[in-house]
Amino acid sequence: MSGLASLLDSDLGRQITQGISNETGTAEGKTSQLLGMALPLLTGAMKKNAASPEGASGLMNAINSKHDGSVLDNLGDFFGGGVNPSAVSDGAGILGHLLGGNQPQVENALSSKTGIDAGTVSKILKMAAPLVLGYLGKQTKQNNINDGNDMSSLLGSMLGGQSQENQNLITSLIDSDGDGSVLDDVADMVIGSNKKKGGLGGMLGNFLNS
Repeated sequence: MSGLASLLDSDLGRQITQGISNETGTAEGKTSQLLGMALPLLTGAMKKNAASPEGASGLMNAINSKHDGSVLDNLGDFFGGGVNPSAVSDGAGILGHLLGGNQPQVENALSSKTGIDAGTVSKILKMAAPLVLGYLGKQTKQNNINDGNDMSSLLGSMLGGQSQENQNLITSLIDSDGDGSVLDDVADMVIGSNKKKGGLGGMLGNFLNS
């Protein structure tokens, strides 16, 4: 099973970074930095939601009905001539489901950390969300995942080793004001994973749906 760190460092990850950079006019280095924090954060929200039977079922349904990973086999179509509006709309729906009312907070925090304006961060996240879910879908099929427990394990395996610096950046995005934010729960998962695996479950988290 391949983790998100491996994805970002692969030829496929570089194609994704380049495609998003071209679409938004953002430097590839900045885009890569943002994705390195955002993808694990989204994945963490997915893992939290998939912890419940309803959430795991919703995630499996999303994968089986639409996000089977085929989008990653056709990045030229995804990015060619501008990202399809339906893909952006799909990404917005995924983000709304994962982040809820915390979405502006997350976008502003990522903007502050990367120097990318919040509006562009929002656009990048909307493009990235269906690609990450597609990646999860591909991993799900390759590993014959068909129940909630296996899905949770798969999401955990996607954590991969992350640098301490990036770990600190991600952790700094976590809401600490005691409002019960999903981000607090994601932080707890990351810290727990770090204790068990010796390296912050790396990218912080595990993915979508509830």
